[in-house]
Amino acid sequence: MKRRDRDLQDRLVWQAASLLLAYPDEQQDRRLDTVDRLRDHITGRPATLLGETVEVLRGWRLTRAATHYVETFDLKRRSTMLLTYWTAGDTRNRGAQMLSFAQTYRAAGVQPPKGEAPDHLPVVLEFAAAVDPHGGRRLLVDHRVPIDVLRQALVDAGSPYAPTVTAVSSTLPAVGEHDARRLLHAGPPSEAVGLQPFQLTVPPRRVEGGR
Repeated sequence: MKRRDRDLQDRLVWQAASLLLAYPDEQQDRRLDTVDRLRDHITGRPATLLGETVEVLRGWRLTRAATHYVETFDLKRRSTMLLTYWTAGDTRNRGAQMLSFAQTYRAAGVQPPKGEAPDHLPVVLEFAAAVDPHGGRRLLVDHRVPIDVLRQALVDAGSPYAPTVTAVSSTLPAVGEHDARRLLHAGPPSEAVGLQPFQLTVPPRRVEGGR
């Protein structure tokens, strides 16, 4: 596959994954329909992986999907979608790392999201897919190991979101499984300096509400 075609395929995967990794609200069915249309233009295993998540989410009531989402991504540190958590934990470095995401967004002519952290994986994926594929890819590659940590945690938990993150991983350079396992075992840096504790800076989403 030519590089240009591969880049387009990656962007389609990123956009589909961003939609699938969004909080299940009243727009869920519309997002799933959009993912199915995107999958028509995605070739190979990523299309199959994204379809696996779609199939499960279509079979769940919205309340079940929302509860699973909160329990998976908001209440379990090991499966957080905040990419700087695994590279900086609750240390002073995390603020600087999150700032780099915001600066990348502004350099591309868009403002960081107000309702979500700039390092939230679905936000990064949408930015990479729809705004700045080069800058977005750089952010994803720079946080390749945290993405694989998330993938491994979701696989271990048997989550229907695991195939989607696996599809994202397939668009990025390979990483050794032992790297993710080692980080999962060791945990993130733990020096709590300059930031609120994790559970206070990332409150769980309300199951009954929207994003």
